[in-house]
Amino acid sequence: MDLSSSASATPDSYSWFAQALLAWYPRHRRDLPWRHTRDPYFIWLSEVILQQTRVKQGLPYYLTFSNKYPTVQALAAAPSDEVLRHWQGLGYYSRARNMHYTAQQVVAEFGGQFPDSYAGLLLLKGVGQYTAAAVASFAYDEPVAVLDGNVFRVLARVFGLHYDIAAPASRKQFQQLADQLIPADQPAEFNQAIMEFGALQCTPAKPDCMFCPMQSRCFAFQHGMVAELPVKSKAKAARTRYFHYLVLRHADTVYLRKRGPKDIWEGLYDFALHETESAELAGAQLLAEVERLGGRVATDRAEEPAVAARHVLSHQKVEARFHEVWLAEPLPVDTATAGLAAYRSAEIEQLPKSILITNYVSTRQI
Repeated sequence: MDLSSSASATPDSYSWFAQALLAWYPRHRRDLPWRHTRDPYFIWLSEVILQQTRVKQGLPYYLTFSNKYPTVQALAAAPSDEVLRHWQGLGYYSRARNMHYTAQQVVAEFGGQFPDSYAGLLLLKGVGQYTAAAVASFAYDEPVAVLDGNVFRVLARVFGLHYDIAAPASRKQFQQLADQLIPADQPAEFNQAIMEFGALQCTPAKPDCMFCPMQSRCFAFQHGMVAELPVKSKAKAARTRYFHYLVLRHADTVYLRKRGPKDIWEGLYDFALHETESAELAGAQLLAEVERLGGRVATDRAEEPAVAARHVLSHQKVEARFHEVWLAEPLPVDTATAGLAAYRSAEIEQLPKSILITNYVSTRQI
């Protein structure tokens, strides 16, 4: 379908689509807590959490955040480490940092009230077109169509759109169609319905085409192209990084540091890190790295084998080795410790950490 040549299309031309969706939705919708509110804060909170996250995985986090921070003011006032700790395990930690900043922005610049329009919501840091459309339609009934992965898939299949959904330029084509489809009198219900339809009926793999209300009009079904649509170019191959963690221990403490900006896991805590070009780290290199940090290895402790672990992110793979090193005395408190500080087990539990670090800590009972 070439939308550039469909200037004669009107909302009425697509009324069958909205009618089919709005008939399907009440019979299949899941009972989710954010669907029982018009409060823009809770709607925004759910949308931030559910980006790049399945409902089953995101629901416990939504309940935690909505209970721990029942108002945008409470979230804004929370320490950043605490916010990241509650986000731990959900991934894409920039979402949590942006969420915290946005809450502070709403309090500081908007008197604790979310903007009540799509245009106003776009002024918030970390709020893009999708989130702004979701909040504007669900909280304020503004007829702005949402576009997420589910919506892209439904529109591509039903209307035969062959634009590459991974290409930013394609968004305009899908948005144009979505804005023609959304009924002005039921924007919230429509947006919820089309996303739910993509999540439950028109799924990425094994969609339920045989019992689909769109079947007779669906381009992909009629042309045998369900598996080919939507078109999505392959992402670049993930690069592999080799992390050698020095788990420096002394008495009942372990040394960790807070990760800095411009890299993965910003603001989370991990051990002293030595990144290399290979999976192996020679004993002499390990010793030199400990000495560089101002440490001295205890001679009365048997050397333990490194613990290997792998963590796959969207754009890179981390091959990690954890080298447990017992120190003869505490590290000196100066700049040579590279931001490292000594923590006891109970303190480590409260620090925000990546799943990679959390799994290691739990298995080693640190």
